[in-house]
Amino acid sequence: MGAPAVAMVAGAPITFMHHATSRATGPVVVFQSGLGDDHATWGAVLRQLPARHVAVLPDRPGYGASPVRAGARSACRIAEEQHALLREAGLQPPYVLVGHSLGGLYQYVYARMYPQDVAGLVLLDPTHPELQATLQQEQPAAAALLQLARQTVFSAAMAQEFDAQADCLQQVDQQPRLKAPTVLLASTETPVYMGEGLRGMLENLRQDWLRRSGATLARVPGSGHRIQVDAPQAVVSAIQAVAAAAL
Repeated sequence: MGAPAVAMVAGAPITFMHHATSRATGPVVVFQSGLGDDHATWGAVLRQLPARHVAVLPDRPGYGASPVRAGARSACRIAEEQHALLREAGLQPPYVLVGHSLGGLYQYVYARMYPQDVAGLVLLDPTHPELQATLQQEQPAAAALLQLARQTVFSAAMAQEFDAQADCLQQVDQQPRLKAPTVLLASTETPVYMGEGLRGMLENLRQDWLRRSGATLARVPGSGHRIQVDAPQAVVSAIQAVAAAAL
């Protein structure tokens, strides 16, 4: 993995890293972390990623070395910023997009907004576009706990993203459906405090993800929500599979 670099996007620095050698011949792999995580969460995946790929790991505003930005942090805005970063870095599409949790939603939105840029997607336990609304309707106690966390432990950047996670998604739904090969990696280990009702709700949302994205579902044995930490080889295998399918 190379040294950190900084790109200027909309007048502010965003940190990214390359895992590149002169042998890099495969599509660029672009990572988006989940809520509260910076690029370090992908360390185990990068150590196993073949050198033929260039890996780009943007730290969104408020994470890593990137300063917080004012204003709403919708998925569309984050997709626009990623698009600008990749162009300014001189990295040519098509890309394999990899996203964990909320980062998975962001990569899905990017693929709907810029389909010509996308060779394939790997989504790790992605946040469903209607998660908040479904929680409030079906699991109000869990929704209340999330709101309490937002008020007490979330950083400013996390709160911005949490509040705006459903913004602009109606606009995205008007875009053409995904055509790029997509793998949805699903964790199989759930916290002991998660009741059957919440587990069932999340499984229903996962099935809706398959409908929305046309993804192939791969359940990852022994993995918790941070699949990239618990089972990095499964992530690398999925990246290689979608890259090969896009050829």
